[in-house]
Amino acid sequence: MEKDANIESSPSRHFNRSSDDSITRNNKRRAIQFKAAHGLLIAFFLWIVISALHALGIYFFTKGFLLTRLVLDHISKCDSPPINLLGLSPGLYGAGCWYPKTFDKAIIIVIDALRYDFTVPPQGNPHHFHNALEVLYETAVQKPETAFLLPFIADPPTATLQRLKGLTTGTLPTFADVGSNFGGNAIEEDNLVAQLRAAGKTLVHLGDDTWHSLFPGYFDTNLTHAYDSFNVWDLHTVDNGVTEHLMPLLDAGSGQWDVIIGHYLGVDHAGHRYGPDHTAMNDKLKQMDCVIRDVVSALGDDTLLVVLGDHGMDTKGDHGGESDDEVEASLWMYSKKAIFGHGHNAMTKPPPSAKERSVGQIDLVPTLALLLGLPIPFNNLGSPISEAFVGPGQAKWKELAAVNALASAQIQRYQDEYSAARGLSRDTFSAAHTLWEAALTVWKDTADNAASVREAFAAFSQHQTENLRVCKSLWARFDIPSMLYGITILGCAVVILAFYARATTPFRAEDSALFVRQVMLSAALGLALGLFIGSWNAAPGSLDSSLLGIAGGSVVGFAYTMAVFPNGYPIPFPTSTWGWLSVLLTVLQAVGFASNSFTIWEDEILLFFLGTFAFISLTGSLRQKAPEDRALGSFQSSFFLVLTRIASISRLCREEQMPYCRSTYYSSATSSTSASWQLFIPYTLSMVLPSLIKGYLQRTRSYAGSAILWIGVVLRMGLLASAIYWTLDAADNNDWLNINKDTLLFAKTSLAQLTLGIAFVAGTTYYVWATPCISIELPPQENGTADPGGAATSKPKSMNVLGYGNMHGSRYLLLITNWVLAIILLQKPMGGGSIGILTLQILALLEIIDSNDLSRSAIGPVTLGMLGNFHFFKTGHQATLSSIQWESAFIALKTIRYPWSPLLVVLNTYGAQIITAVAAPLVVLWKQPPRKKGLLGDVAMAVATYILYFAVINLATTMWAGWLRRHLMLFRIFCPRFMTGAAALLVVDLVGIFVAIGGSRWNLISVNQVFGWA
Repeated sequence: MEKDANIESSPSRHFNRSSDDSITRNNKRRAIQFKAAHGLLIAFFLWIVISALHALGIYFFTKGFLLTRLVLDHISKCDSPPINLLGLSPGLYGAGCWYPKTFDKAIIIVIDALRYDFTVPPQGNPHHFHNALEVLYETAVQKPETAFLLPFIADPPTATLQRLKGLTTGTLPTFADVGSNFGGNAIEEDNLVAQLRAAGKTLVHLGDDTWHSLFPGYFDTNLTHAYDSFNVWDLHTVDNGVTEHLMPLLDAGSGQWDVIIGHYLGVDHAGHRYGPDHTAMNDKLKQMDCVIRDVVSALGDDTLLVVLGDHGMDTKGDHGGESDDEVEASLWMYSKKAIFGHGHNAMTKPPPSAKERSVGQIDLVPTLALLLGLPIPFNNLGSPISEAFVGPGQAKWKELAAVNALASAQIQRYQDEYSAARGLSRDTFSAAHTLWEAALTVWKDTADNAASVREAFAAFSQHQTENLRVCKSLWARFDIPSMLYGITILGCAVVILAFYARATTPFRAEDSALFVRQVMLSAALGLALGLFIGSWNAAPGSLDSSLLGIAGGSVVGFAYTMAVFPNGYPIPFPTSTWGWLSVLLTVLQAVGFASNSFTIWEDEILLFFLGTFAFISLTGSLRQKAPEDRALGSFQSSFFLVLTRIASISRLCREEQMPYCRSTYYSSATSSTSASWQLFIPYTLSMVLPSLIKGYLQRTRSYAGSAILWIGVVLRMGLLASAIYWTLDAADNNDWLNINKDTLLFAKTSLAQLTLGIAFVAGTTYYVWATPCISIELPPQENGTADPGGAATSKPKSMNVLGYGNMHGSRYLLLITNWVLAIILLQKPMGGGSIGILTLQILALLEIIDSNDLSRSAIGPVTLGMLGNFHFFKTGHQATLSSIQWESAFIALKTIRYPWSPLLVVLNTYGAQIITAVAAPLVVLWKQPPRKKGLLGDVAMAVATYILYFAVINLATTMWAGWLRRHLMLFRIFCPRFMTGAAALLVVDLVGIFVAIGGSRWNLISVNQVFGWA
């Protein structure tokens, strides 16, 4: 236990005015020096870590790694069919441009996330999503000449914006597009909506406002009604709004419109909020069933009705990846005219599963274009859906061959233009070109030989399949030089951080001035050189050259400063067993990411590593000479291990872990809501967590001053408010209370806003102005005496300062509790429990570090980094896009608001890493005396080591993603892990610099203003 300070007052202190003035001037001078050093330290981290290295390294690698394609601006014209159909191409919009049109009008209903098994009878035990939306299967079975239902396979990523691009252009969205899912740019390449508009059609859109981001100004402003698409907690507003405006348009006749696009979101939102196997999903599917039946009743003979899902959803209702459940959507077409058929394959019923007779989503584009008498969009790669053209009864092979000839001819025209634009050799498409020539030869013979028509259809289909394969391989080409630039820059960042954080001769905070000055000069010279080199290239090349110049100049500047450093050339080499353990734990993780099994089971690997640390720390503590250190270290090591095992109970399994993993984070593996019993967790936290934090502070008598109010009252009340919030949320999900939904929503968001206000506004203000967590004890006999007039006649000669030995640590802990309170609110109850355990593990780690004298060792920051990543998984996340908890954006908001909604998602996703980043300075502040010299430099060292851990992990995931770029599991495992690691690195960079190092400023100023500057 730390001893309290007994401070004796000097008599001369009260009578020597000049001495007091000298001390005051000295303190002011040192305060100014501290603030200047702190500012330069922030500048150093910002320039080296953020501007020049991490951000630029991630930018260059991402630019070369995430797939892109060249978009051609060519437009298909009505009067320019790609092939002569032997007189079957009218060339006029009225009759059909390239092929005689079948319908004048169309209603396209998108039911977001309509998975195929939602629409067909169950093959085993029924779930809530079965036997609810029955009209699609029913009509396809009873009237196959008027309706057909097929599996509709999406190309990943399965995000709505990317799917809408594929559904309207017929092209394959690339992985890089996923970043724009909630703010996509307008589609400028040829597409169905543009072709409809060019044909003079009146377009009406109802529902998801993503359509307006992609097609601004295309829809009739008087009839169109768009709704916010991001509020996943709202199941009814969009759906009710679409139906409210759709049915009057049908009842009033079709004179006002030509094409209606209605995009329902309730099924998708029910999946996100509750999971697919929930009564809410059953209700939404039944609602869709009623809507479709009403539309069918009001449909005109010349109108085509299309119902489709843009993607599916996984077992807990999320999407974004490429699992079977996420890509298997549904497609249903209906017409009152008997024009559909199955004569080409004799399938009279819809496939029982999505593994049979599926069609690609890009196939919808040529199908709708030809049915509505439009040109096929120029960049289309899809094939006409045979059921829409084969006709009822006996198969009409000539019609099938004709539409496939048009599709192949347009694909071949696109192929020729794309090859010319990219400068591709003829060999690239040689196999596809050979198939095209063969199919064309067969097609020309059909005029004289009717028996060859079926062969022509098969030949064109084979050509389309081969061309699609080649295009997929083309768009999977990587920019290797750009990837190498990124890896090199990130590698340099690791080296720089290693020298700065773990040098054998520690840097002082004041040394940052040397680095900042030289780095800025070198970066400026690098920028100038980059601009000069880039001036010989096109605009994009100039930008990249400039950025490379900045990065290269920064690295050279740092290296030069190291070479001429006044105190010699420091080496980042471990000098102790604990140092080597830190390196071993980090390197083993970095190497392990080369294995897909390691990446899949990363949460269990981290559990093993943390358990190993706890066991080694227990062994080390038992060897301590001082009985108090031995007892304290042993107990806290055991406590740390027990907490780690308890935290491991919270688990969200990814698909690849099944069936060897059982999810416990939600109420079930197919749900997105918490179990009722989990509500006990936040209430338990509100009672236990403040008391346990108080216990740690009481060991050093630091539970005094500012800590009493904030931890004993405010933190406890804030945690209780969080518990009440999640109780109201459960009541809303399960209809426990007979209260208006709007009233309940207002109560929830108000309570959440109040809690976040306490944590960030009141908490930050309190932290900045708080006094040290100490109390003063005066000996009774030295309280002084007073004369009859009340004036003191003597001063006490000494006083006890309780909490003196942990003055820095106890006060800085207040900042951490602010972030803990906010992030617990933003996690579901199970995740909140995990964050509470993380808080106690941090405190246990601090005691382990103190009892083993490890404050300057790398093991503290590295263990914090492992804790952050471990609890990332324990708060219901995985390194997959589908595990992002988008609903957290609405915990404190009713609608999406920028930038607050994305910030709430970031706090939810990376909450554990954020807390451990904020806690990094505590490794060197815990149980340190007030006037210890070089504390700011120690804080910088601890934060730099913490960031170094994440930098190594990010470098490893980046390198392995690049090396394994042809791996079958690249975009399922390695790419999402790279993206997760890159985002985590940038988050901890920002938090470490602005919150951890920035927050240390107020802590050091507050303490030193009381006890003077060292």
